[in-house]
Amino acid sequence: MNRSTRLSPAARFVASFSILLLAMAFVASPAQAQTGHVLHDFTGGNDGSEPMGLVAVDQAGNVYGSTPYGGGNLNGDCTSGCGMVFRALKRNGAFTYAPLYFFHGTDGDQPFAGVTIGPDGAVYGTTLTGGTGGDGTVFRLTPPPTFCRMVLCSWDETVIYNPSGSDPGFLFAGVVFDNAGNIYGESFSGGAFGMGAVYKLSPAGGGTYTETTLYSFTGGDDGGNSMTDVAIDAAGDVYGATTFGGANSRGTVFTLVHEAGGYTFQLLHTFTGGSDGGMPEGSVVLDSAGNLYGGSSFGGIFQITPSGTFTIIDTIATGLQSPINIDSSGNIYGTTYGGGQNDDGSAFKDTYSDGTWTHNVVFSFGGQFGGLPLSDVGLDSSGNMYVTATFGGESQGTLVQVVP
Repeated sequence: MNRSTRLSPAARFVASFSILLLAMAFVASPAQAQTGHVLHDFTGGNDGSEPMGLVAVDQAGNVYGSTPYGGGNLNGDCTSGCGMVFRALKRNGAFTYAPLYFFHGTDGDQPFAGVTIGPDGAVYGTTLTGGTGGDGTVFRLTPPPTFCRMVLCSWDETVIYNPSGSDPGFLFAGVVFDNAGNIYGESFSGGAFGMGAVYKLSPAGGGTYTETTLYSFTGGDDGGNSMTDVAIDAAGDVYGATTFGGANSRGTVFTLVHEAGGYTFQLLHTFTGGSDGGMPEGSVVLDSAGNLYGGSSFGGIFQITPSGTFTIIDTIATGLQSPINIDSSGNIYGTTYGGGQNDDGSAFKDTYSDGTWTHNVVFSFGGQFGGLPLSDVGLDSSGNMYVTATFGGESQGTLVQVVP
């Protein structure tokens, strides 16, 4: 497996954990019969490089994602390219890959977190750096106002949040929406103590948003420096995790309880670095019963029940640095950076029956499919899965469809 050496400090930070995890023993369940199709091989040019983060699928079955490197600005403000957002357009069962937007630095740089489809059908995401202050951006992409007959038609970008000063910034994590169209996320830095914060972007009319910092981490017992996507429940409570900080410096899980006067911080779990793992990355998700799930880099997938009981439900998925997601039946999906039949990573599905969780490897990376995935598993209405591999394939990563 060829691995790129062209990594930013942020990417080297992620990769340092990955190298350690690949050295750990990995035991996986047998792979199910799945068929993989490479939808695109990334070359590192205008089509982008090293895709990772959230993969989004719209109602028509089109697939969206981002790459933190490459794109059309290879010789401009970013020496390795500022990154880009792409779409695989589905027509008559076939997919056509096309870039949607190239970042240029002042409008964002290094979109590590992938993308989310908003309730308005627009594509939203974050950049780690760039923007006018260099601390990242939250962006919105919409189709051009007039019909474009070409495949390579750039979408229109609007920067809806451009942090500066003590604002929450350095955005590893993506964004989520509540039912009112408000946007939520966590930051790695910024906030009142410089240790990251939870922020909310509220529509203010005319396509603008107002930022509110809901909570600033101190770096103490509450945690700090988050790299995870948050989750929102029906009451408007915000759930998330911090990658560092906490009483044992291994991160925390928390909720911000939505009350009339604002939000109240409640600590749900402090990682010890022992059997419970630690340093959560990726995301937290909720099921219909109010159970919270997430992944820790050195423990596996955890569950926290509404009563507060913490359990590791899947130790096989240790090395989990990517976001997880959950379907309407409560099955959990994700990718691992190592393991699988070729030790190049896997996509998995965890199912629950009769009080037991079962880890199922549904696809093993390697060869033409690339490897070392840092994406979630996007799902379409037919149960097809979409993942990206960060390295390999023909060059600089792949976009893969997995058909049950």
